[in-house]
Amino acid sequence: MRTYEFHRHWSTPAPTTRVQEVLVDLEHYPEWWPQVVAVAKIDDDTARVLCRSVLPYTLDLVLHAQRREPTMLVVGISGALEGWAQFDLHERGTTTEVSYAQQVVVAHRGLAVASVLTHPLMRWNHDHMMAGCEQGLRARLTQTG
Repeated sequence: MRTYEFHRHWSTPAPTTRVQEVLVDLEHYPEWWPQVVAVAKIDDDTARVLCRSVLPYTLDLVLHAQRREPTMLVVGISGALEGWAQFDLHERGTTTEVSYAQQVVVAHRGLAVASVLTHPLMRWNHDHMMAGCEQGLRARLTQTG
């Protein structure tokens, strides 16, 4: 199985506490993150999340909170992908620096086979998804700021 590692870094004009509040509120992701199609709460730490970026497939994932700290959020990922994702938050004056890291393997058999042939497209698709996160998060923080 191919391991995918993703990293993204950006800043947003909001205090770290506010950014953290939005990021831990998984149930409302579809309101501001265009590529998150649906979220169903399983329990206080777990949710089923459907994601669709540019490529014609929807990822069916289960996210389980592993750490919720003021400056670090870590979730375990299972389902079509297996691994983890992490947001690190650092306040810099009136802005928050957001660092995102993810490491996953493709667990869905059909998608795993396709990912061998379409590795660059998978990375491009993920980059588009995370651009949606960055833009949507900024907009959400401006609306609710």
